[in-house]
Amino acid sequence: MLSGTVAAYHPPIVHFAIALLVVAVVLRIASLYGRPAFLAPAALTLIVLGTAAVTLAAASGTAAHGPVERIPGARAVVMTHEAWGERARNVFWFVLALELAALVARKSPRARVIVMASAAMGVVGMFCLYEAGSWGGELVYGYAGGVGTRFDNPADVNRLLLAGLYQKALQARRAGDHAQAARLFEQAAGLFPGDPEIELMAAESLLQDRKDPGAALAVLRSFEPDRENRSLRIRHGLLTADALEAAGQREGAAAVVQGLVTEFPGVPRLQQRLDALKGPGR
Repeated sequence: MLSGTVAAYHPPIVHFAIALLVVAVVLRIASLYGRPAFLAPAALTLIVLGTAAVTLAAASGTAAHGPVERIPGARAVVMTHEAWGERARNVFWFVLALELAALVARKSPRARVIVMASAAMGVVGMFCLYEAGSWGGELVYGYAGGVGTRFDNPADVNRLLLAGLYQKALQARRAGDHAQAARLFEQAAGLFPGDPEIELMAAESLLQDRKDPGAALAVLRSFEPDRENRSLRIRHGLLTADALEAAGQREGAAAVVQGLVTEFPGVPRLQQRLDALKGPGR
């Protein structure tokens, strides 16, 4: 249970570790110039805290890697990310040892040499942190590693599925495969019925990909956005106007946009759209 809890909080732990250690190394390098006096103790304090954080980050990453590693194709990236994380942990433990040695020898001429060695190793540690973070980003953004699985929540997995369908549909649309885009948007709408944002997305696909303004209007008229959701109401109204214009009902489209201008005054794009609809036919 504990390992599962630690694994779930791997992302925030990692970010704390990176922030603490990067600032610690910068302060340690600056402290070599001797002024201001607070830099040296501040650097030592942050190195202690950062080393503890990177140790916990490595442990939480190890606890989290099982489900992520089983994602097809992700194992090599997981192992590389983990290896760099462990290197960063080991380097900063060595840095901490040097810092403690310098503290013990603070009255000796050797103390400055030890602190300089600590600063140099800190730079090495920062490189390891960069590599670990870079591979972690590849794992998350390239393989969806850990996305939707942190808390074993079905809603998280559903959002992951929705994001995949949405991005794949956009790719198909950009490639000119509107039939595939329409199928993917329809699949998303079927999996998440009643969600106004997804209904709006489905209506947009009917208009853009199916070239069916009548079907788009049917979907748009089947739901009313929450009156408190300004952004969604504007999107719903503009898409309704687009569908009406595509269906040859230019005056109806202008009336819808006029209603938006009245409800949301001072929005330039609404006035621009209204002016375009009231201007000469295109």
